[in-house]
Amino acid sequence: MADVIRTAQYFKVQIADKPGTLAGMLAPLHEAGVNLLAVHAFPRSRRTQVDVVPEDVTAFKNVAKAHKIKIQGPKMCLLVEGDDRSGALGDLTDRLRLAKINMIAVTGLAAGQGRFGVILWVKPGDVKKAAKVFGVGMS
Repeated sequence: MADVIRTAQYFKVQIADKPGTLAGMLAPLHEAGVNLLAVHAFPRSRRTQVDVVPEDVTAFKNVAKAHKIKIQGPKMCLLVEGDDRSGALGDLTDRLRLAKINMIAVTGLAAGQGRFGVILWVKPGDVKKAAKVFGVGMS
């Protein structure tokens, strides 16, 4: 099966770098049935930055507003999923290299059952160009 590549909106949330704060941020989203396609959290300036890729942007924004979760965005990223294989990430990143597009971040993982997933972040000005490299439209 060919890789499925799409652009997606993501939002940044800053939370305290303490045990339980991520669970506390995610709980109202779960309770409201908001499906998240990806979540990536990492330390930043004595806090934790959480990048959230919601399946339904409107539902995510509504829950965030109702629970006073301060969000920044949207920004765009590329989501990739496909059959796991040796060199899958290398193939994707090489296509960006050939197009002279610099990635600002990447997260890749094996998803089990022979599948993999990747989030590719490029500069905002390069999103359309990267989407074109992969033959995908902007969402």
